[in-house]
Amino acid sequence: MGKKESHATDHPVLRVLFLCGGLTVMAFGVACSVKAGLGTSPISSVPYVTSRISGLSVGATTVVMNVLFILIQIAILRKAYDRFQLLQLPATLLFGAMIDAAGYLLQTVSCAGYVWQWLMCAAGIVLVALGVSMEVMAGLITTAGEGIVLAITRVAPVKFSTMKVVLDVTLVAVAVLLSFPFLGHLDGVREGIVAAAVCVGLVTRLTNRLMTRVETLCLRP
Repeated sequence: MGKKESHATDHPVLRVLFLCGGLTVMAFGVACSVKAGLGTSPISSVPYVTSRISGLSVGATTVVMNVLFILIQIAILRKAYDRFQLLQLPATLLFGAMIDAAGYLLQTVSCAGYVWQWLMCAAGIVLVALGVSMEVMAGLITTAGEGIVLAITRVAPVKFSTMKVVLDVTLVAVAVLLSFPFLGHLDGVREGIVAAAVCVGLVTRLTNRLMTRVETLCLRP
């Protein structure tokens, strides 16, 4: 389910802290999925494959993709673009930096064996879902990936949920198409990406309930 591009103005410091916390938690989720080696989430599939191709870090390629998403939002909406959403740029830089930091911290964690890979993949799914709920609760900005979906739905007669699926499928397809000519094999697209596509939304429903309670305690008078 989509949400409107709006931002709250009460409790600004707390909201910024929750936003930064959410981005950090999501970054650790992405790092866990990369560490698991079973395929990343759809939104991270292209950054992962382009990282493998270019030699850049996943955090760096995530920043590049999200900056492109921001530019596309501006091109689509033009004068209707909410300039407050330009804060997606520093948020994207933080997100990319935290993905690399999380990847560094997880270097020594062992994922020997298929069961351990799935446990790490599950941890990534839960962390991404929790991070998304924290970002939504902050009520400041949308992520760049969600922002491009919102921008398209504002100018085209398509539902947010439908467009989100279209974007996810497109990103996975691009990752597949890039893998074979540049890497010689399929990379980053495995059973874990299916699990992430199906389960992140389901887990987010649960984490949203938790964050609603936190919001009641911290952000509502």
